[in-house]
Amino acid sequence: MKTRTETDSIGSLHVPAGAYYGVQSLRARSNFHITGRRMDADFIVSLAQIKKAAAITNRNAGDLKASVANAVIAACDEIISGRLHSQFIVDPIQGGAGTSANMNANEVIANRAIELLGGEKGDYSIVHPNDHVNMSQSTNDVFPTAGKLTMLKLIPEAVHQLERLAAALEKKAGEFDDVIKMGRTQLQDAVPIRLGQEFGAWAAAARRDIVRLQRVQDEMRVVNMGATAIGTSVNAVPAYLYNITANLQKICGCKLVQAEDLIDGTQNLDGFVAVSGAMKTCAVNLSKMANDFRLLSSGPRTGIMEIALPAKQNGSSIMPGKVNPVIPEVVSQVAFQIIGNDCTATLAAEAGQLELNAFEPVLFYNLIESARGLTGAVRTLVDNCVTGITANREVCRRHLEESVGIITALCPYIGYAKSAELAKESLKTGVPILELVESRKVLSGDRLKAIFDPAAMTGNAHMRNVGRISV
Repeated sequence: MKTRTETDSIGSLHVPAGAYYGVQSLRARSNFHITGRRMDADFIVSLAQIKKAAAITNRNAGDLKASVANAVIAACDEIISGRLHSQFIVDPIQGGAGTSANMNANEVIANRAIELLGGEKGDYSIVHPNDHVNMSQSTNDVFPTAGKLTMLKLIPEAVHQLERLAAALEKKAGEFDDVIKMGRTQLQDAVPIRLGQEFGAWAAAARRDIVRLQRVQDEMRVVNMGATAIGTSVNAVPAYLYNITANLQKICGCKLVQAEDLIDGTQNLDGFVAVSGAMKTCAVNLSKMANDFRLLSSGPRTGIMEIALPAKQNGSSIMPGKVNPVIPEVVSQVAFQIIGNDCTATLAAEAGQLELNAFEPVLFYNLIESARGLTGAVRTLVDNCVTGITANREVCRRHLEESVGIITALCPYIGYAKSAELAKESLKTGVPILELVESRKVLSGDRLKAIFDPAAMTGNAHMRNVGRISV
């Protein structure tokens, strides 16, 4: 294999002649065999967008020769379109606060720009990774900004899938609004509820998650471009400092604002913690919903089986006919991952010292994994589970009639002690509560009918005074 020799402050290395990356990227790949993965595609695009905005701003400021700037811009456009991503060889988890990722971008862009200008890769007298591509920048403003741009790309898709989930749950809430069933607390019979009300509650939680994720996007819009090394804007001229964020906003197509305090914007990562926390909260809600789906569909003969989930695949290699709730199961597993990622993000944000946080790489790695996992989990939950859920109406009715939980409705009229006595007798004898109450002539037939109206017991109608005892 033909190679070229490149030198950095550590020494020299032989770089494959056809490679767009350079010595610093190659050294980083050797140092950081961590995940076995490469940087996320959206993160690579975010880096290229930042480099393009910097080249435009430096050109307009008169600091970067137009021919060099235009070649850098063209190289960035190729990366933004999806080309050259294979040349980003650095592991996403790396030491150095993201310097390796930044230099990987600088080297790839420089070498492609050199080609566009008619030169040979590695001839950095034409376009230099540091002097030209990285002009007016530092890893310490480029890398966190790339993290924020990436989250602004990923969060909207997660929100879109959650909106689909909320809509699907609301549709089921309407479809099942007439299905009366027994509600449960602590897995024991409680009082009646409509199946539609349960689906409506899950939908409400999804709607709150949407609001949280939309809100934390504003945290990602505040960038520290122009801060350079520690927030003091060293090596950045005023024409660059005051225009870089506006130019980046035009390129990425999303609203951005420059941090009012660039030192604060460089050293503190609490905005990313807020994003991680919003995703964790959503994961908790999703896993709780998945747990409920698995419980309510348990069976099909010896469990609750009040709802039926779509059968998606064989559930066992040994038990014929077994079908498992695989979609709720995978949703919970993604939720576990997101919750763990949130812990990592929290620790990484806390671990920074003084003017810089060196642990952004692992934080971004986990945030990106959480956002992609969340989007995928919600998508499959909607498409392969929620839209196909059906109600086992007869089972719901039978459970309701056989439960002693409805005796709670009698407490305001005959008192707790008498109600408890009837419940115990029903459990002991197996005689249904309604039949027992009627045989004992505890209350008149019309009053019993009004009190035990299942629909009334699942809303506010049962609160009307039909002869309550005084307390």
